[in-house]
Amino acid sequence: MADTTAEGPEGAAFPSGRTDRRWLERTVELSRECPPSATAFAVGAVVVGGDGQVVATGYSRESHPLDHAEEAVLAKIARDDPRLASATLYSSLEPCSTRSSRPRSCTELILASGIRRVVFAWREPDLFVDCVGAETLRAAGVEVVEIPELAARAREVNVRLFGA
Repeated sequence: MADTTAEGPEGAAFPSGRTDRRWLERTVELSRECPPSATAFAVGAVVVGGDGQVVATGYSRESHPLDHAEEAVLAKIARDDPRLASATLYSSLEPCSTRSSRPRSCTELILASGIRRVVFAWREPDLFVDCVGAETLRAAGVEVVEIPELAARAREVNVRLFGA
């Protein structure tokens, strides 16, 4: 498969194809670093700038028991970082749209960051909440790419939540 580039909002170049899969594979690796939890998914996230360089990485519960991966990675980046406008946020799981443990969902944090492209592997199952993160991001004009071929790998890290 060829590594291609797609054009995003305002003509920004965004990676696609093999590059997206490579970064999503990295998010699954990061999710394996998560401290275990019986009430939360293990998720990894990477923000990659338009130049293809990693801006930051993060994973669930990285520095606090309530941290989500997207929240952890965005906390490492200055809010006015100019790289965010052309960055892609990769997550092993669809960004949450509902949150009981913190005032803002990951979807809200992504929208506030100015990131215009999100790629994820696994749709959040309705185990804890009914998630509409992908739909919310799309409705706000964010390009959302789901790569379900990698969902099984992300789910495998979380198999303990499903009683298996």
